[in-house]
Amino acid sequence: MQAIKGQGLSALKVSLVLALSVLSHPYAFATSASSTPDTLNSEPIDPAQLNLLEGVEYASVSQLNDKYTLQGLTSVSVVNYLLNRIERLDKNGPTINSIIELNPDALTIAAQRDQERSLGQVRGPLHGVPVLLKDNIQTADSMQTSAGSLALVGQPAADDAFIVQRLRDAGAIVLGKTNLSEWAGFRDPAIPSGWSARGGQTKNPHQLTADPCGSSTGSAAAAAAGFAPLTVGTETNGSIHCPSFMNGVVGLKPSLGLLSRSGIITVSKNQDTPGPITRTVRDAALLLNAMTGSDPTDSVQHVRVPESVDYTARLSADALRGKRIGFPASYDQVSADESQDPNFARALQVLRDAGAELVPVAEPSYETSPYMEHYQALLFMDLNREAPNWFSSRQGMPVHSLEELVTFNQSTPGNPAYGQDTITAFLNTPYNEDDYNTLWSDLHSRSQAQIDQLLTEHSLDALVDSADGFVPSIVPVAGYPGITVPSGADAQGTLKGLYFYGPRWSEALLLGLAYSYEQAAQARLTPAFSS
Repeated sequence: MQAIKGQGLSALKVSLVLALSVLSHPYAFATSASSTPDTLNSEPIDPAQLNLLEGVEYASVSQLNDKYTLQGLTSVSVVNYLLNRIERLDKNGPTINSIIELNPDALTIAAQRDQERSLGQVRGPLHGVPVLLKDNIQTADSMQTSAGSLALVGQPAADDAFIVQRLRDAGAIVLGKTNLSEWAGFRDPAIPSGWSARGGQTKNPHQLTADPCGSSTGSAAAAAAGFAPLTVGTETNGSIHCPSFMNGVVGLKPSLGLLSRSGIITVSKNQDTPGPITRTVRDAALLLNAMTGSDPTDSVQHVRVPESVDYTARLSADALRGKRIGFPASYDQVSADESQDPNFARALQVLRDAGAELVPVAEPSYETSPYMEHYQALLFMDLNREAPNWFSSRQGMPVHSLEELVTFNQSTPGNPAYGQDTITAFLNTPYNEDDYNTLWSDLHSRSQAQIDQLLTEHSLDALVDSADGFVPSIVPVAGYPGITVPSGADAQGTLKGLYFYGPRWSEALLLGLAYSYEQAAQARLTPAFSS
């Protein structure tokens, strides 16, 4: 990832962002790990279906549904086609290595969805649509849920994650699991983004030697490479946002509590959330619709969560018209200076041309909280609290505690061998319940207050920033939503993005704004699969 604004920030903040995998690491590709990702042989494609499959790799959900309903394309043919593409480009050729495991039941499920469709039993827009899940999201099938760690390879999970059950109920086909930065980036700061001991190194399909970012690396790379129309990632801080813009796709981090975390290997219950990673804003909205639901087992959903919201309802090419959008005043107080960030300047002009009123505002900052220095320690404390839940909920694992995990990694390091300084650091982080609650409360409230104040003082509908700024790392601390949408590439070919954010539960608004920009800019690029 290119240098991020704010080079004068303290070493503390740099180490924080390193721990969160939103700054670049020295990039070195790994060979496949000792536990290689599964492959799945496709079946011969019906010759009568071949013409219908043209362009399916980059088809949106709406385009797939048109082919299903109007042209007779089958889900079996689509799954076969995608399996062939994955074998050709993910496991061979440029070896993107985005998929850690394929679902051996995918073709069977596809046939079931085709049968339902033939009987007029279509469950909704995701019926028969393939989806890939980050490998920290449980599935109650034969696939592993390992967070990229060899230490969690063993007996598969007994239950689907809540959002997976919602996707199955919506008719989606779980095609497989995607690779990730091991333990969502919390193993060692020297490990490249997108590397795990189990899955090896995921590459950026646009530029094979470029940083793919993490931790939802495989989900973003797979969406960009045309391996599935829908993928799901998770984020503590930047793990949906960063790989999405670095791989040129759409990534939505929802408000904390909108989506259940039950059945997901989380780092922090105070911040973690799953979210859609797709090629289009509309597909992100459709995926969000399917995953949203009330889960009494997730404590964060005890707050009032919006119900029965259709997140596609505000998707309009005119959604930006008349909206007041705040942008960083550091860009010349009036408009973005072309010399500072030409791509961002062009993106802002697209917003103006679409009818938005742009208002310069002071960016939210880490500096406003005296407790920000404790942030990394708080995440480590969260991980200490969460780890026993992972280990106790899974049977047949090689390890049963963080201490055993450290020992396991020392004896089974993966290829190449990396350290585990982050794991040992949070094992040694002291914990005090009173301090913990006070610090988290302060971080949440101060981060929220910064954003709320900007919205109120300037009568804003939402805010926007360049995707490679620091704001996308502050929004998750507030528990607020943010959406990344492609904005093209810079002169060096590095992919860029635009980041819309706003108050809690503003997903429908943000999706509308992002959709309006997407339609006006038409900035998403097709991967070149080149070095």
